[in-house]
Amino acid sequence: RRFWGWLNAVFNKVDHERIQAVGPDRAASEWLLRCGALVRYQGFQKWQQDYNGLPTGPLGKYKIEAINATDSCIMYRGFDYLDGLEHVTEIKLQKCIYIQDECLQRLSETKNLQKSLLQLQIISCGNVTDKGIIALHKLTNLQYLYLSDLPGVREKETTVHVLQQALPNLELELDLE
Repeated sequence: RRFWGWLNAVFNKVDHERIQAVGPDRAASEWLLRCGALVRYQGFQKWQQDYNGLPTGPLGKYKIEAINATDSCIMYRGFDYLDGLEHVTEIKLQKCIYIQDECLQRLSETKNLQKSLLQLQIISCGNVTDKGIIALHKLTNLQYLYLSDLPGVREKETTVHVLQQALPNLELELDLE
């Protein structure tokens, strides 16, 4: 188990030179696919899941529009890859064992995501608590938030109230026990 934790940390190490060399979308695609997530590019319907099949072309041609991190090993350490992404409208975090409050806080403080992110789903991420959900209030353009199976969220009414006060246009869907 310790070996996998170490390996996942290696997969999440940010290579700033790589970001400079290939651009933020390509570098983030490599990180996400290495960690087992999927990406969808602007203008495409198909999800990219094969690291070796990443599209090539002119720098900046493929812009990440959606991220599906179901069962992936993404962790806080790799979130610097999100900084340069300007076109991400939806993110799904499902069964992500390394996602915790600090990750959601970092996500909500990412300037480009504050502008572009419209839909977010957080499902079965056992390390997320009320603190992490409340931190999402900085995603001012968020239109839809789905929360499901989050045992760490204990103060549901308070958390929902804080979010709805901060984001009055947010459609919030809950499936919490």
